[in-house]
Amino acid sequence: MKTRGWGRIITTASAHSLVASPFKSTDVAAKHGIAGLTKTVARELARSKITCNCIGSGYVWTPLVERQIPNTMAARRMRRDEVISDVLLAAQPTKEFVTVEQVASLALFLCSDDAAQITGANLSMD
Repeated sequence: MKTRGWGRIITTASAHSLVASPFKSTDVAAKHGIAGLTKTVARELARSKITCNCIGSGYVWTPLVERQIPNTMAARRMRRDEVISDVLLAAQPTKEFVTVEQVASLALFLCSDDAAQITGANLSMD
């Protein structure tokens, strides 16, 4: 990328790169680390026309999220619908899961020339 004088680096860190949640200490710590790495790399590469940004999405409906529901149900003694509405989507303003397609669309925008002046950002998508 440095040789070409152009590049795009996109990290993904989830909303836990910006906020904490109970019972998620290792995830929150890791995601904060990704956010810090993104900012550092952005500063180091900015003059090389290489951007580095982070997508911090809320819950995206994926098999990983779906597999977490039974454990959360047991730990919190909640029904499936309660886990979805009161735990997973509680902090998301729309009360809807982010879609994989929405994350991909933001990533494509960040790769475009229109996003050339966006670097070191942690873009919340929740």
